[in-house]
Parts: sequence; structure tokens; C-alpha cells
Amino acid sequence: MNQLNAKFVISAEKLSQCPDFELPEFPLLGRSNVGKSSFINAIANNKKLAKTSNTPGKTRLINFFNFQDLFMIADLPGYGYAKVSHESQAKWQKYLEEYLLKRKQIKSLIQFIDARHDIQKNDYQMREWVESYNLPILTIVTKIDYIPKGKRTQVLSKISKELAGEVLPFSAIDRYYCDKTIDYIVNLSK
Repeated sequence: MNQLNAKFVISAEKLSQCPDFELPEFPLLGRSNVGKSSFINAIANNKKLAKTSNTPGKTRLINFFNFQDLFMIADLPGYGYAKVSHESQAKWQKYLEEYLLKRKQIKSLIQFIDARHDIQKNDYQMREWVESYNLPILTIVTKIDYIPKGKRTQVLSKISKELAGEVLPFSAIDRYYCDKTIDYIVNLSK
């Protein structure tokens, strides 16, 4: 599959505002600026579908994208950085936990890790939370194009060892591994 037509559906702050549909859903978890929006744009082959920003913490709602009526991607606010009050962060956390634990359409979570950096403390905390609820999860290692080709296997092996489960490399710039990632998600959707 070279590309999927995709469209933005709606933004929601909490579970009760989420769209009512039966498509398999894949929420995207990751630190701010890890490349979630760029991932959406790459697999849709549409650079303008999801808004990207150099300023961390721009996504503040759950943004839903329909990929050719095969599956939905839910882009969640990034964790680890946001210029908002502790009160707002606590509210987000409550709403996101409710969404992740009660949304019946969720097929698997997708956690994003930046290939250029070691796994961060908040990445581990998110993973521990996910595992404590025994939720299915896939890891996507973004910005792999920044890693020299000879070192990519080493980076992926290290992440795979530290975060058990399926780990896929990804680059939004050269769409490296894009087809395999799409195929993986489509197969999980069945």
C-alpha cells in the first residue's frame, strides 16, 4: 500500500465528545515534538493533513483522522511538555485516561520514541501505565533518518530490549518504512 486517503474528522476534549463509529482506532502516544503529526501526514501522503509545529505542546485535544474507512488514528496531546497550568494538565490526564481505558474502538496504542535520544523518563512512565492496564501497544521509532544506516539496527535493538513488543522504525522525511507500518496497522485492524 503506497498511500491511504485520509481526512480529519473531529477534535474532542474527552470521551463523551469522541465520534461514534465502529472503525478500529489507534491512539498515538508520545512526547511533544516526537513526530506524531508528521507520522499521520506521511502515512496519508498529505503534508497538510495534521498540523505540525516546532513549538511543543500545541496539540491540546484528541484529533481523529479516518484512513480510507479502514481505521482511525487518534492524535493525542504530547506528554512531557506543555506551557499550561498544573490544573489544565491534571484535567487532560483525567480525560485521556478515561478515553484510553473506556474507548471500545481502540485496537492498539502506538507509542512514539525519537531515535535520536535515549528513552526518556516520561516514555517509561507512559509505558508502565499502559502495561499496568495490560493494553496492547506498538512502538514506532521516529526520525530514524537522523541515525547513520550502520547504527540503526543497534538503536532499534536497544529500544526493543527496553520496551518489549513490536518495534518499527519510521521516517516521515523519506517515508522510510511507511508501507510496512501501514500494512502492520491494516493487519491489526482486521
